Amino acid sequence: MRKFEKLTKCVVLGLAALAAGCATTSQDKRDPLESWNRDVQDFNDGLDNHVMKPVAKGYQWITPTFVDRGITNFFSNLGDIGVTINDLLQGKVVQSGQDGARFLVNTTAGVAGFVDVASMIDLQKHNEDFDQTLGYWGLSSGPYLVLPFFGPSSPRGIGGLVGDAAMNPISYVGLGVSSGISTAISGGLFATNAVDMRADNLSSEKIATEAAVDRYDFFKNAYFQQREYLVHDGNVPQDKEHEQFDIEKEFDEQNMSPVSPY
Repeated sequence: MRKFEKLTKCVVLGLAALAAGCATTSQDKRDPLESWNRDVQDFNDGLDNHVMKPVAKGYQWITPTFVDRGITNFFSNLGDIGVTINDLLQGKVVQSGQDGARFLVNTTAGVAGFVDVASMIDLQKHNEDFDQTLGYWGLSSGPYLVLPFFGPSSPRGIGGLVGDAAMNPISYVGLGVSSGISTAISGGLFATNAVDMRADNLSSEKIATEAAVDRYDFFKNAYFQQREYLVHDGNVPQDKEHEQFDIEKEFDEQNMSPVSPY
């Protein structure tokens, strides 16, 4: 564990140092790369508006509700493998048993996960990823960093993405066949998951955009708040509470209520 911790710290610190070397002046100490980040967010927004959003709307339009729900359940069930592993890495033995049981129940009784039988029998679903695991062991997130295609992140978040990919069985689909076929299968599954997730978040994304005074700051603050909340399982230390972003206050300042735009 010590060797692993040292390795992850070196990776994240190296990324942080690289980020610092390209830093520009910013009022927010968490965001020394604001100029770069805003440019990348503009690129991601353009990609989303011209590619992902139209595809997601088309997917939502042609896919029956029960099929859409089944696809979401299928990928959520695969995600429970990584959740269970991260439970164990954080020493949450009881929770790992629950999440492992969820995967077994849904994979068998739930027809490969297309039906969420586990929720029907009150097996609670948890949210754990490798970024949370790194944070659990004391690794700070580092500065805010918007990644092309992936969106809001941080140096620790990059390590989390790598770890999550290693724990995702989709990464290993097609092993044993030609590399081209393997890449096509894995890429197709990842793309389907991305489109399904984007379709599920069409309404909430538009509400957040309309509610924000500054869309960039809104998503940045929301990212840090969510990460702190998840790393500490909802019990954010008092010394970090002042940094928390109040989404209710953001809506109130705009005199808006979260009404579905569709």
